[in-house]
Amino acid sequence: MARLAQTAGLTDVQQEILTTVRDFVDKEIIPVATELEHRDEYPQQIVDGLKELGLFGLMVPEEYGGLGESLLTYALCVEEIARGWMSVSGIINTHFIVAYMLKQHGTQEQKDHFLPRMAAGDVRGAFSMSEPGLGSDVSAITSKAVRDGDSYVLNGQKMWLTNGGTSSLVAVLVRSDEGHPEGTAPHRSMTTFLVEKEPGFGEVRPGLTVPGKIDKMGYKGVDTTELIMDDLRVPADRVLGGVTGRGFYQMMDGVEVGRVNVAARGCGVAQRAFELGVRYAQQRHTFGKPIAQHQAVQFKLAEMATKVEAAHAMMVNAARKKDSGERNDLEAGMAKYLASEYCKEVVEDAFRIHGGYGFSKEYEIERLYREAPMLLIGEGTAEIQKMIIGRRLLEEYRFQG
Repeated sequence: MARLAQTAGLTDVQQEILTTVRDFVDKEIIPVATELEHRDEYPQQIVDGLKELGLFGLMVPEEYGGLGESLLTYALCVEEIARGWMSVSGIINTHFIVAYMLKQHGTQEQKDHFLPRMAAGDVRGAFSMSEPGLGSDVSAITSKAVRDGDSYVLNGQKMWLTNGGTSSLVAVLVRSDEGHPEGTAPHRSMTTFLVEKEPGFGEVRPGLTVPGKIDKMGYKGVDTTELIMDDLRVPADRVLGGVTGRGFYQMMDGVEVGRVNVAARGCGVAQRAFELGVRYAQQRHTFGKPIAQHQAVQFKLAEMATKVEAAHAMMVNAARKKDSGERNDLEAGMAKYLASEYCKEVVEDAFRIHGGYGFSKEYEIERLYREAPMLLIGEGTAEIQKMIIGRRLLEEYRFQG
């Protein structure tokens, strides 16, 4: 039987890449994921393997040492990796967003300096928008940059940085009022800074502290941190794109492709949950036969498989739209919303199929049950996605009365 969530129209190169990644996931990630997750241990050996495969440079142009692949190829790779362990996909996702922002918005000097090392995996990226006092309201950012000669001095506290400790480059969004008079719209007075640092925790460079890992319900292994800037001095040539006031748009461009990535993660986790559920349903016997032969369980499996297929199709559509050069915020919002919601539902159904054993840490579905909720809030909550979708629909279907 063919696997669920197949993608039509892929090139031979894309098929080869996906086969390689899937084999890596089956052999190197799935057998150790649950043990590492329970220990909240950073999967260094897995990350080293991804580095050897060239996945850190998958979308970096060939001229900078990357593979120059499409967003679709990247999203399908993420889907496979998340099927093995969602935390691993998070490790490369924030790196990918920073590399994408550099490729799209960086100065030539910034591209030449960072992209070759990012493609090789020698420089790992993280990006930072959120703060303790804000969530989806990016305009409420209070962290600030003030010009001082050939540098800027940054102060403030950031929150929820994936790869905050292990990264060596962080794209940080702060407020910068230079050249933007009082009364300027908040999103027009924000700037993205490229902050280089040493990997690790504590004071990672003068004026920059990464306090430690945030203890989470799920999404373990990958480090999620705060970032504290206390008179952090950053050279003016580390303003992304070389011009202040463009940070909000640069970040939103990165988040847009990040939403396709989160959708891909939801698809991957849902696929794994279906695999676990359908396998257990054929192994577990009640009333003299496998529970898969009970109609109630068959109905549940049918619903799960349909949701996996639907989410995958929407994710692929959003990626292809972006690759074509078209605006895809509507499609990305829909894909992220549907894939994360369906992922939660498919995981819960697989959990129900496992019965009491699903509550045991010995079974993989227990880990997936704790991981799925993160997708409901990452890269914008369901409510934010609905706002984006609703506004875009009103633009497209404006009533002329």
